[in-house]
Amino acid sequence: MDQLDDILHQDLDPTETQEWVESLSAVINREGTERAHFLLERLVDSTRRSGGYLPFDPTTEYVNTIPPHLEAKMPGDGAMEWRIRTLIRWNAMATVVRANRKPGELGGHIASFASSATLYDVGFNHFWRAPSEDHPGDLVFHQGHSSPGVYARSFLEGRISEDQLDLFRMEVAGHGRGLSSYPHPWLMPDYWQVPTVSMGLGPIQAIYQAQFWKYLEHRGLMPKTDRKIWCFMGDGECDEPESLGAISLAGREGLDNLIFVINCNLQRLDGPVRGNGKIIQELEGVFRGAGWNAIKVVWGSYWDPLLARDKNGVLRKLMMETIDGEYQACKAFGGAYTREHFFGKYPETREMVANLSDDDIWRLNRGGHDPHKVYAAYHSAVNTKGMPTVILAKTVKGYGMGAAGESQNPTHQQKKLDDEAVRHFRDRFNIPVPDDKLKDVPYYHPGKDSPEVQYMLERRKALGGFLPQRRRHTDVKIKAPELAAFEQITKGTGDREISTTMALVRGMNLLLRDKAIGPRVVPIVADEARTFGMEGMFRQIGIYAPEGQKYRPQDADQLLYYREDQKGQVLQEGISEAGGMAAWMAAASSYSISNQPMLPFFIYYSMFGFQRIGDLAWAAGDMRSRGFLIGGTSGRTTLNGEGLQHEDGHSHLLAGSIPNVRAYDPTFSYEVAVILQDGTRRMLEDQEDVYYYLTVMNENYAHPDLPQGVEEGIVKGMYLFKDGGKAKKSETRVQLLGSGTILREVIAAAELLEKDFGVSADIWSVPSFIEVRRDGFDAERWNRLHPEAEQRVPYVTGLLQGRQGPVIAATDYVREYADQIRAFIPDGMRYTVLGTDGFGRSDTREHLRNFFEVDRYWIAHAALAALAKDGKVNAKDVARAIREYKLDPDKPNPLTV
Repeated sequence: MDQLDDILHQDLDPTETQEWVESLSAVINREGTERAHFLLERLVDSTRRSGGYLPFDPTTEYVNTIPPHLEAKMPGDGAMEWRIRTLIRWNAMATVVRANRKPGELGGHIASFASSATLYDVGFNHFWRAPSEDHPGDLVFHQGHSSPGVYARSFLEGRISEDQLDLFRMEVAGHGRGLSSYPHPWLMPDYWQVPTVSMGLGPIQAIYQAQFWKYLEHRGLMPKTDRKIWCFMGDGECDEPESLGAISLAGREGLDNLIFVINCNLQRLDGPVRGNGKIIQELEGVFRGAGWNAIKVVWGSYWDPLLARDKNGVLRKLMMETIDGEYQACKAFGGAYTREHFFGKYPETREMVANLSDDDIWRLNRGGHDPHKVYAAYHSAVNTKGMPTVILAKTVKGYGMGAAGESQNPTHQQKKLDDEAVRHFRDRFNIPVPDDKLKDVPYYHPGKDSPEVQYMLERRKALGGFLPQRRRHTDVKIKAPELAAFEQITKGTGDREISTTMALVRGMNLLLRDKAIGPRVVPIVADEARTFGMEGMFRQIGIYAPEGQKYRPQDADQLLYYREDQKGQVLQEGISEAGGMAAWMAAASSYSISNQPMLPFFIYYSMFGFQRIGDLAWAAGDMRSRGFLIGGTSGRTTLNGEGLQHEDGHSHLLAGSIPNVRAYDPTFSYEVAVILQDGTRRMLEDQEDVYYYLTVMNENYAHPDLPQGVEEGIVKGMYLFKDGGKAKKSETRVQLLGSGTILREVIAAAELLEKDFGVSADIWSVPSFIEVRRDGFDAERWNRLHPEAEQRVPYVTGLLQGRQGPVIAATDYVREYADQIRAFIPDGMRYTVLGTDGFGRSDTREHLRNFFEVDRYWIAHAALAALAKDGKVNAKDVARAIREYKLDPDKPNPLTV
């Protein structure tokens, strides 16, 4: 292969080559580039049909994609914009440095924004439109580490005060006025729109936002516009799986409303991204192969004369041969080093710069720092039709930081500058700060009436207003249906057996029938709709496909055939939980980003939710998402035969760690109905910034009618399902708690206790141990802080006070799930928790529940053991239960096997 590559890159007959080039140029001049492209493709095809091997090269030369003569010219005042950019650079640097000269080591980043300032500046001045009466607004995913630069711009615009800049990363001390470390809508709900840290989460969110915008347009919920999504990311960030994992979707669906801007400063956090390679070339190949329009902005305007003189291609050859580690060194060590170690490699290139000083060579700029090159790339991107665009902009990490960090390996961690480094920064960008003030690193504002500020305000006015800005509430008013509308699932099923999954799907169908809410329901699946009994929706509302259905489906003769439609409502995202979650986030934040409230349902195996996509779930909380996540086939014992990787015993613990998630594990269809109605009301009608997690099972059983007066208890997380009757002082009684599928085992255990041992039981359904826990700790905290006030009683404490006997809780989740409420069990009541600790395995439900010690027999035994400790029964009763229920006292702890 190496020999073949050498032959392919050698010109054995330059004269013939020149003739071919001239012929192609003639075609371009006469008939255009499309005709030339057609001819080249025919030549390649003919060569391959003749048996010739043509290795595929998805990359182009290491030069700018747009040649100088085709660059769109940047409007506006370039000198003024340079001046503004220098002020923003200074204030961004000052924000971080001042923060880190205070006690506390607040951290922050200087180098990332230093490399990308021009990329942002051109966008803010010329391209990014704010929401207005005339336009829905563009959406910008800012690179998280560049947040100080965005704050610095807002400072000049008058949106952020000097006091607030001094509260960078001091949100507690700032009492609501502090500036968050990165883009966090939860912390700055009127400012940041989307969270982009952790790294990699911005790109996948951007892709599915772009898809969802097309979805809204095709379904007629939004008019078609030219609005764009701009996603900024670093070249090192592209190693995150989420960064590139969904780019083929964008290419496949032709998302021309999407633009990636990758800041290729060649460095990640610890060193070069590809010291032994070329990250720009690598990314160009990846994106072009996925169907993207790739625009490289490698070299600034100072290189244009040199490239124009490169008639024999030696400079281009040198640019291609030089690897990123060498490029980094050239910028770090200056002009003389670059003359010797870059241009000095060939006599022709050495001669090219013979009349340039070392300072001239050092000033040869990279494309990402040249506003004219950046403008031309942005202009081309926004005018590209039928495909997404990626802009690969080469920059210098720590640009302007000089010896303190410019193009140096540790620069990402640089958050402190000494006085000499600050002086160098001031001089480099000509900031009017006197020497005697430098030690304070003061912010600089030219005044609200200054030409710089007025220019900025005029540009933003022309583009619709300030950015970033976030809409807290949608203008669209929606009334949630009353619980009576869910009568189909609040009424019992009689002898008919259904699963809670089926109850949920029926509830969704009831919402789809609602005239106001129906069009806003967005069912999302990751290729398992049939598993969850949702195939009826294929025909009913269709699967979204931007080009419609171009084929006759194999099952077209069946009632529930696979129907794709450009106006389809179901988002079928393929085998990608991350993709499904990102699509759900787009729909769940549509109320804010597009002023279109939606009600998304993302349904997936519960084991593949918070565990696999937990970082996205956390970001969804940050961005104030609203919608339902549905963990199907939940629990560790309900999924027959699937085993360790599929059986979930801990998703509720993960869900409970996100403050604005309301998580429920319902047992009966009426509980599903109450939770659906409550969530729909809170999220759509009341516009609360919460989202819901429901776990549902595929186990079929009969469901009772909605008992009278339990609705509030279901929402709060616990209610009395069955009263054991009026208790007598001499009576032996227990309190049995359960949720999900194991509540039915709890009910059966109560029957065993009554029949075999004469023990009565009160049975409690606990759809949410998390909600009960939160209420308990809220009351505990209030009581600590108000010692002289009447003390609050936690909800669960109030329910159990006055009841007799020990408390036994059993769920299909690990013990920690039900153990969360131990602190709020009334004093003197013994609390025993059973759960499914350990790895899952394959078997029947009956065997699994026995293995994990959560079936009716183990629950009854646990109740008797607790009663024995309380002196209500004797040890012989406990031993008899072990014998009669065939429990193995010597079996290993399920946690250990």
